[in-house]
Amino acid sequence: MKPASVAIVIAGVFIGGAILFSGIKSTNTPDTPANNVSIVDGTQIIEVSVSAGYHPRKSVAKAGIPTVLRFVTNSTYDCSASVRIPSMGYSAFLPATGKTDVSLGTPQVGTLRGMCGMGMYTFEISFD
Repeated sequence: MKPASVAIVIAGVFIGGAILFSGIKSTNTPDTPANNVSIVDGTQIIEVSVSAGYHPRKSVAKAGIPTVLRFVTNSTYDCSASVRIPSMGYSAFLPATGKTDVSLGTPQVGTLRGMCGMGMYTFEISFD
């Protein structure tokens, strides 16, 4: 076999392996709900880190409890600093560094979805 043919076969094996294994999700993917919800003095706080998206992308919280969504930024200068929650009519520019609390009132069972100003990065909170 010619060296060029061997190189093509080896490259094909590596590319095929990369494609095969990229479809496997670990338990730490952004799609996995995280433990970012706490209750302090009767108020549920959902903390979401903001930098090149929203982390975690999916959160699970309890319905029927006064709730605050807390965005935490740390040198955030991308479009995720512009956040929108269409169902609430909420839109804001977050500070580059700091914490921004958004009162969600007392959410009912359902899903709240938000995104960056460009719609590239999304997040959701499921209230059960």
